[in-house]
Amino acid sequence: MQILYCLDRYLASRSGDVKKLKPPRTDFRLRCGDYRLFFEPTGENAIEIMGVRNRKDAYR
Repeated sequence: MQILYCLDRYLASRSGDVKKLKPPRTDFRLRCGDYRLFFEPTGENAIEIMGVRNRKDAYR
């Protein structure tokens, strides 16, 4: 539920801990507690979710 709350808040108001990742990755990261949501914006109010991982496994 925490991930859905973070995602809904980001889509509604563009607030949250979002960071553009460095190359070779071209997507964005949204921090949701112990989880990381990786996504690419596809429109003004749409994103394509690439993956959701626990923070200890997210960048391996």
